[in-house]
Amino acid sequence: MSVPDDKEMLSQDQEDVLEILRMRFLIVPDDVEAKITSIQNSNELQRLILVAANAASWNVFHEELDEGEASFRLLGERFDPISDAP
Repeated sequence: MSVPDDKEMLSQDQEDVLEILRMRFLIVPDDVEAKITSIQNSNELQRLILVAANAASWNVFHEELDEGEASFRLLGERFDPISDAP
C-alpha cells in the first residue's frame, strides 16, 4: 500500500468538502466548486470540512469560504447543524 502524496491528499480533501456539501445542501454551484478545487492549503480544506459538516446554513458556509485562511474558529449557533438558523 502506497502513501498518498500531498497532491492526492489535497484532492481528497477538496472532494470531501464537496461531498459533504452535496449531502447537506444537495447542490454545489459551479463557482463554489471551482473555488474549493482551487484551494491548495490543506489546513484551510480541513477547516472547510468541519464548516461544511457543522454550518447551520448554506449562507454560513459561503461566508466561511470567503474568509479563506484568515478564519479558524467555529463557535456559536452558526455552527450547529441542527439549528433553525436561515
